[in-house]
Amino acid sequence: MKLILTRHGRTIENNKKILQGHMPGKLTAEGIAQAKKLALRLRDEKIDVIYSSDLQRAADTTKEIRKFHKGVPVFFVEELRERNLGSLQGMQTNRVNWKKIPKDVETLAAMKKRMKDFLEKIHKKHKNKNVLLVSHGGIGRSLLTVIERKPAKSIFEIPKMKNTGVYVIEILENKKPKILLANCTKHL
Repeated sequence: MKLILTRHGRTIENNKKILQGHMPGKLTAEGIAQAKKLALRLRDEKIDVIYSSDLQRAADTTKEIRKFHKGVPVFFVEELRERNLGSLQGMQTNRVNWKKIPKDVETLAAMKKRMKDFLEKIHKKHKNKNVLLVSHGGIGRSLLTVIERKPAKSIFEIPKMKNTGVYVIEILENKKPKILLANCTKHL
């Protein structure tokens, strides 16, 4: 399976440094332009199926990509939603005490398990296919901890995903996944 992973375009909330979590998020004019440029970059890419977070900011990015892949099935799924930040959602990042995380915030281990289960499901279903995932920064990095077989807490060692940054990952049977491209934004 060839996995193409990307993050949604820039949002109003990104600009205001607001923790979005499961909030829908609204693309800025820059974010819409990023999504359009990403769509152009992926235009000639062979994509067999698209999975997107069902949150608005990712769905809007996916809709731009879909313009060049009209016949490709798209699934908007909860599994690709950003980390559930519970009562921290909507807060500015500089007002959060990360040493005292509320109990209603999804743990890193739970997020990693969600990504591991999802990756296993799509790999089983689309073994020899090219699969595009449109998601979010935190959940994308969590997926990379699964791919790189690292502990959940190592998410902070992985560089932040850039808006519309592209990863290409090769996942072959009984072999360690190979990251062929990481966080590339040459289309911007």
